Amino acid sequence: MSGNTALELILHAGLVVKGVLLILVLFSVISWAIILYKWWYFSKAKKETAKFLSLYEAGAEPKSLFNSSRALMLSPLARLFRAVYRDVPQQRDELRRTLRRYVTLESARLERYLNFLATTGSTTPFIGLFGTVWGIMNSFRGIGAAGSASLAVVAPGIAEALIATAMGLAAAIPAVIGYNYFLSMAGRMIIQMEDFSEELLDYLTRRE
Repeated sequence: MSGNTALELILHAGLVVKGVLLILVLFSVISWAIILYKWWYFSKAKKETAKFLSLYEAGAEPKSLFNSSRALMLSPLARLFRAVYRDVPQQRDELRRTLRRYVTLESARLERYLNFLATTGSTTPFIGLFGTVWGIMNSFRGIGAAGSASLAVVAPGIAEALIATAMGLAAAIPAVIGYNYFLSMAGRMIIQMEDFSEELLDYLTRRE
């Protein structure tokens, strides 16, 4: 088995190791789906926010800005504006509380699914390590049964076991990078929303 490929090693692995690898593959696939989705989401939200701010800074009337913002479905600033415009409270303090509540909701929307990336990054190396330890235990049992500890006997089983660790790291590394990157992007947008909400407070209370 010295010339085995990674696929052949996986096929010869025990059921527990195969189960671990399947779990790691599922984590990896879901993580990559989230990474691609969030990349598209943040890119689109950033473009829509720039368009919304250009309309806002051009001095558009609230009603006109509201109508124009309907096409901007992913911009957190546009969503914040639409949410409070439809039902602006009479009292300034009440409006401030309403804005704060919607900022919290939009913040949660921006950070949606990021917890899964964090979970993947923190747990998959240990899941892979469990598969490795289990595979090595089986290898030593095989050595005992064969009565030989030569490299030819040991190497294939150890190689099978180490694939689990490699798969765990392969799932974890992109997830950690994606989590940190998207969390940073979400943080910047949340700060932008918080700053904009103060401007929006004055903008809406001037409405007749």
